[in-house]
Amino acid sequence: MTVRESGQRSQRLSVYGLVDEGGSILLVRASAMTEVTGRWFLPGGGVQHGEHPEAALRREVMEETGLTADVGPLLGVLSDVRTRSDRSLHHTVRLIYELTNLRGEIVHETSGSSDLARRVPFDEARRLPLAAYVREAATLAGIDLQPTK
Repeated sequence: MTVRESGQRSQRLSVYGLVDEGGSILLVRASAMTEVTGRWFLPGGGVQHGEHPEAALRREVMEETGLTADVGPLLGVLSDVRTRSDRSLHHTVRLIYELTNLRGEIVHETSGSSDLARRVPFDEARRLPLAAYVREAATLAGIDLQPTK
């Protein structure tokens, strides 16, 4: 039976923050608790039931990086469907916001979906295993993170 025949589907509303720090971007690395260990993401994650997306973003940024930030304008909405390791189809709708005024010192998440947070220069970010949506989100902000050849 194929995934489409089985009807196993899930959907998630998530929110992510993008900050251009003058030639670098804040990224978090997926931990071993995920299906994509070592892949790099923007800080953010799932919006909980009844939670405002901007409040979710502030919460997720604090959990994953230890930083506080102001939520700027909505840069865009991204949507994708992928097949998970259990062969189910997972649809993610991602709200991408600009983050401004980062405050505090980076503290890595120790028991969650990420295990490292850091400011990464654009040139280095282009060589990292970025999640596809990170490159799309960067484009929304006028940042080119396409791999260099």
